[in-house]
Amino acid sequence: MIYKGRNGEYFEVSKNLLDNSTGYHSEKDQLSMLWILDDDNSITIDAQNYSFKKGQIIFLTAFNKVDIKSVGKHRYLKFNKPFYCILDHDSEVGCRGVLFFGASTVPVLNPTETDLEILETVWKMLVLEMKPNDNLQLEMLQMMLKRLLILATRIYKTEENFNALDIQQEDIVREFNFLVESHFRTKHSVAEYAKLLNKSPKTISNLFGKLSNKSPLQFIQDRIMLEVRRLLRYTDMSISEVGYEVGFKDIQSFSRFFKKREGISPSRFRST
Repeated sequence: MIYKGRNGEYFEVSKNLLDNSTGYHSEKDQLSMLWILDDDNSITIDAQNYSFKKGQIIFLTAFNKVDIKSVGKHRYLKFNKPFYCILDHDSEVGCRGVLFFGASTVPVLNPTETDLEILETVWKMLVLEMKPNDNLQLEMLQMMLKRLLILATRIYKTEENFNALDIQQEDIVREFNFLVESHFRTKHSVAEYAKLLNKSPKTISNLFGKLSNKSPLQFIQDRIMLEVRRLLRYTDMSISEVGYEVGFKDIQSFSRFFKKREGISPSRFRST
């Protein structure tokens, strides 16, 4: 089911339509949610292989390179910026820097049984709202999507221990994540992002310490590596061009960085 508005709005809700023949396609500015309903699936995302479990929910952007090897029962929705812009509505949803544009790995939710019951109800209401064709449909669909994103954001924040932070601290971490997404090609140090946030590097490190064992520097480097894997696997750019694209001035420093993080050289990674 697809909704298309007068001003370029696009919203798609589907069930069991993705497979290795149709594949996954996302246009510029489109964001997606994939809800896995059984354990029979194999998906490659950004040159990394995944086998998701029943009930897990994955969030993707147009930048993700997705190859559907096999996928069983699932639900899938996709929307573009004109339909619902998470940047404009961030104060309402709070998923910028959490579900979208702030992850060095694919955001994966593991909802509880209670969570799944609530999500199931919202999904059914969303599907029902895809049927009317009146001047209230756009507003209702936006409202249902917003509710779904809020529920997902709450689940993910709980799983990632965001409850260890107060609201102000949480906003700093989310903004850090979003800034890394915007500047990882040119800014590689925690100090550079701390300056943009008007905070000290120690403050940023302490906040990340409350969330997980991953330091802010690791987060930055993971985001760089994510882009590097995409470029090596999905483009014809030379290794030196890939390194230059993500901010390395020479191939030697880039190769050292890559091998330290991945365990193999860029050329070997590309050939595998």
